[in-house]
Amino acid sequence: MAEEVQEVQGAGEAVPPKEELAHLKAELEAKGQELDRLNDRFLRLAAEFENYKKRMNREREEFIKFANETLIIELLPILDNLERAVSAAKAHQNFQGLVEGVEMIHRLFQSILEKAGVRPMEVLGKPFDPHFHQAVLHIESSERPDNIVVEEVQRGYFFENQVLRPAMVKVSKVPAESTDGKTGKIEVETA
Repeated sequence: MAEEVQEVQGAGEAVPPKEELAHLKAELEAKGQELDRLNDRFLRLAAEFENYKKRMNREREEFIKFANETLIIELLPILDNLERAVSAAKAHQNFQGLVEGVEMIHRLFQSILEKAGVRPMEVLGKPFDPHFHQAVLHIESSERPDNIVVEEVQRGYFFENQVLRPAMVKVSKVPAESTDGKTGKIEVETA
């Protein structure tokens, strides 16, 4: 027989194969169109996301570029004052005035840094802590306890409660007794 009749599940009636084939082709074409539509939507979303990433990168770069603008504007008067102090010292040979001018500039600079969240570390007499200090020298001393900061070589700073720069310090060390009973000399430690 040229035309066989097949039974469609659940329908209970016989559907000729040509009609079923046409129906399946129509379903396949509809699914293909839906796939094309979803693929197009996916490609558009991917392109939008890529554009978003590029825009965010540009905005971040712009923000970083100008993030310190306010701080720089506040630092410019310090530069102006330094130039005036040098000019006045050259013109009048008044070194006491130069010293006073530099001290004023130093105070102004410190206040600007404090407003920006930078504050100096207080280290003298404190126990050595490698998280905050960088030991550049051990000084043997029987008068001080072991591992106490006895001198600040370079000031350390915090920025918003995080170490911006550790303090370079000299640290006490209890002298080791030598064989003749005398104390040793200063030891140098490279950090």
